[in-house]
Amino acid sequence: MNRSITALAAVSASLFACVAFASTNSYQVPEKFQRFDAASNFQIKYGDVDAILNTMVVDVGRSSREKADESTAKTGTRMKTKVKRDTAKEGNRFFFEEFQKNEDYRAMLRSVRQSLEIIPEQVPLESFNRKEQLAYWLNLYNITMLDQLVQIYPERDLKKELNGKKSILEQKVLNVSGESLSLNDIQTILATNYGRDPLHLYGLYQGIVGGPNIRQKAYTAENVQRYLQDNAEEFVNSNRGTQDNDGKFEVSTYYERNANYFPDWDEDLKQHLMRYIEGPERAGLQAANTLRADINDWTVTDVYGTMNTIGGSFTDSKAAMMDAVQTQQQGPDGGASGQVSGNMSVASSMVISKTPSPNRFSPEVLTHLDALKEQVEMRNLSKEGTVTIEEMGQAEDAQSAESTEEDPED
Repeated sequence: MNRSITALAAVSASLFACVAFASTNSYQVPEKFQRFDAASNFQIKYGDVDAILNTMVVDVGRSSREKADESTAKTGTRMKTKVKRDTAKEGNRFFFEEFQKNEDYRAMLRSVRQSLEIIPEQVPLESFNRKEQLAYWLNLYNITMLDQLVQIYPERDLKKELNGKKSILEQKVLNVSGESLSLNDIQTILATNYGRDPLHLYGLYQGIVGGPNIRQKAYTAENVQRYLQDNAEEFVNSNRGTQDNDGKFEVSTYYERNANYFPDWDEDLKQHLMRYIEGPERAGLQAANTLRADINDWTVTDVYGTMNTIGGSFTDSKAAMMDAVQTQQQGPDGGASGQVSGNMSVASSMVISKTPSPNRFSPEVLTHLDALKEQVEMRNLSKEGTVTIEEMGQAEDAQSAESTEEDPED
């Protein structure tokens, strides 16, 4: 009888995972998102993302696995709200409250999201190495998630918003290099380009207490592996991730929703968790033959009133955040822009879709681009449309050839 129940549970979990990811798996990743340049040293800078995360994210630290008191659900004059005592004290928080009635903040967040979207229009993703691409996709995913959540806040229970065909994960709200993308599409891109590496799951912020942490800094090629490792260790060693209850080892339903990362559910997930788990739960996991996906907390990761105790320093930080984002976003035409730096050997194959911003490229690259662009315009005054770096490179080759003709060999 017990074996039948266990088998039925396993089948149900597999069916659930298949349904949950049917739409994700149907997305065909275009070739332009699969190519990369292993030798590239081009870097994307995320000063605007850092400004938002450093100001608005509250790092609560590692879990002590301590349960919250029932009374802690009451904050200020708010009504007492149901909380999951096992997980209520865990997970980094975001000041969604600050965006609820502040149109300037919502516009700022949307601007940052849009600035990330247009990066591949100025510098094709294939010009970056794999780590740089990974950081880009994770940052775009997380900022887009925040942008979506501030629009529905103060919705507290996000279970409906994160499940089903009408989920915010399924909405194609992004346009990257002419491709309409959803958050699930980004996850499919990662799975296609890197294989289904479970470590990447910890970089996909879900907006809920029962998911991986949102960090106080953006991902970069330099920190992405370290940050993902840290997120994995934090989540696995929290009540949100794992619990050993009377010999029954329970795991987060986040793993179940991503069951295609663990084809042999019990064995693959167990091996994954054993890499990170510590404390007495490690022995419980080691002894477990079956992992039950019973842990969830769909509560939004807001702060609920604690901003009132932070005082003036938080107000100063918010002002500094706005200044930092506006500085980062301001291009030569007043439009949004990110930052990219690198060498011209890689740039020779890129396409520039608009006037490059000083916040996008390093000064040396801009100087070189301006000189080549002027050369192209002088050679082809009647041509209309966008000037590409490839054309600039051809102009540079032509200049070299003309110089050779003027100075023949002895």
